[in-house]
Amino acid sequence: MSELLANRILWAALAANLSAQLIKLVIYYLLERRWSWDRLLESGGMPSSHSAMVTGLITGVGLVEGVDSSAFAISLVFALIVMYDATGIRRAAGQQAELLNDLVEELRAVLHEGFKPKPLKELLGHTYLEVAAGAILGFAVSYWVIQNWSRFFGA
Repeated sequence: MSELLANRILWAALAANLSAQLIKLVIYYLLERRWSWDRLLESGGMPSSHSAMVTGLITGVGLVEGVDSSAFAISLVFALIVMYDATGIRRAAGQQAELLNDLVEELRAVLHEGFKPKPLKELLGHTYLEVAAGAILGFAVSYWVIQNWSRFFGA
């Protein structure tokens, strides 16, 4: 267990993810003038926490294990898949959910008979800008964590 707790690559990736989620919370507050603590656990939005985390992972692996390592290659492929999925499949699913929710609202207006299905989640994927912002954040946070690890943890 102590080895897991001392894994600076893992903590760098987790710190990148947490940073992105906290930024989303603040952005939501600035736009809506109210706190929405659910934003800490939701997907979608600016910046992409998935992109921040996988970029944090690849940055940590590159700095610690080297860019010529198998771990770097695996984490790079993993990061590319995650970011492609965020801008492609998950984004399309969110757009479809938005369209279906609009159709259900129109149908509800016509029926008036207690037709109240649960709305589909629309904020699933990301724009290219959200993914890029997450990747930049992930790199910066991970780089900082890896470079300053010994200052805080002595190892």
